[in-house]
Amino acid sequence: MSDTALHTQDSSREPGQQSQTEVQDAKHTEEASLWADAWRTLRKNPWFIVAATLLVVLLAMAAFPQLFTNTDPRECLLSRSRQGPSAAHWFGTDVQGCDYYTRVLYGARNSIAIGFITTIGVFVVAVVMGLLAGYFGRMVDTVLARLADMVFAVPYILAALVFLNSIEERGVTEVSGILICFTWPVMMRLMRGSVLSVTNSEYVVAARALGAGHLTIMRRHILPNSLGPVIGYATVFVGIIVGAEATLTYLGVGLQLPSISWGLQLQNAQPYLQSHPHLILFPLIFVGVTVFAFMTLGDAVRDAIDPKGRK
Repeated sequence: MSDTALHTQDSSREPGQQSQTEVQDAKHTEEASLWADAWRTLRKNPWFIVAATLLVVLLAMAAFPQLFTNTDPRECLLSRSRQGPSAAHWFGTDVQGCDYYTRVLYGARNSIAIGFITTIGVFVVAVVMGLLAGYFGRMVDTVLARLADMVFAVPYILAALVFLNSIEERGVTEVSGILICFTWPVMMRLMRGSVLSVTNSEYVVAARALGAGHLTIMRRHILPNSLGPVIGYATVFVGIIVGAEATLTYLGVGLQLPSISWGLQLQNAQPYLQSHPHLILFPLIFVGVTVFAFMTLGDAVRDAIDPKGRK
C-alpha cells in the first residue's frame, strides 16, 4: 500500500478512533512490560532463587538419577535388610536390603511425573472451560459453573480413594487420570475470574468494534492476559499433587510395585516407624522439600505477576 493510501486511510478515521494495528501494538507493549517487570521482581526475590535452585536439583534427580548414583535401585540383598545409615549406604537399606539412597533418588521420577502430568491435564481443562465460561457468560457460564460445583463438592482425596481402589493395576497414568478428573474446578474458577477481569478491557472492546471474531478475541487478547494467576497457581498445584500422590500411595491406593516412588517407600515403612525411623524419614524429607519448593516458587510467581493480590 502506498504512502498516499495509508495517509488517506488514517485521515478517514474519526478523532480518537484507533486502528487494529495500534490496538495490538499497545496491547503487546503492555504485555511485554508486565512480564519484564515480573521477571525483574523474581530475580530480586531470595525465596524464588532458593525454590528455583531446589527444583533444578530435584528435576535433574528425577530425569537423570544416574548423575547422583551409580547403584542399581533393584540390586537388593536380604542379608543387609533394614541397616541404618552408614558410609556404605548413606540412607541405610530398606526391608529388601536395597540401597535406600538410590531408591529415594529413583523415587523422585514417578512422584514428580504424576505432579506434572496431573497439573498439565488440569491446566488444559481449566483454561478451556474457564475461558468459555468467563467470555460467553450466561448459559455457558451457568452450566460450566454448576458442573464445577458438583465435582468440587466431592473431596478429591476421597474420590481418588474410591476410584483408584477399584483399579487392579495402578500406574502413573491411572493415578494422574483420576486426579485430573477431580481436581480441575479450583483452577477453572481462577481462570474464569481472570477472564472476567479482562473481558471489558479497552483493547477487547476495541477489537470487537473493529469486527474481530470470538475466536480471535479469545486467542489474541483475552487468553494471554488471563494466564498469569493461573500459571502461578499451577506451579503451586504441582507440589499439592506430589503430596497427594504420596498420601494416596501411603494409604494403599496409589502406585504399586514394582514402581518406585516416595509414596511406596512411606507405605512400606509403616510397620518400622519406631524400630527403623530412617525408612520414613528420608522419603518424607524429599516429599516435604519438593512440596515446599513448588509452593514457594508458585507464591513468588503469583506475587510477581499480580502484585495487587499480595496480602
